[in-house]
Amino acid sequence: MAKYSKASSRTVKSAMSRRKKGTLKSGSGGTVKSRKQAIAIGLSEAREKGQKVPRRASSGARKKR
Repeated sequence: MAKYSKASSRTVKSAMSRRKKGTLKSGSGGTVKSRKQAIAIGLSEAREKGQKVPRRASSGARKKR
């Protein structure tokens, strides 16, 4: 079973291409330069659209790493 839908992959790809062009903005309004940040923004946009994306890891799960 796939974790991510094809639509969510397209959303992330769109965010990546916007980062490459220099038009992707973060929440604070600054230009995004980081690849990881661009992926996070793309996944967030996909979640907002209701596409199939796994839930974010809880803060407890992140601290264990």
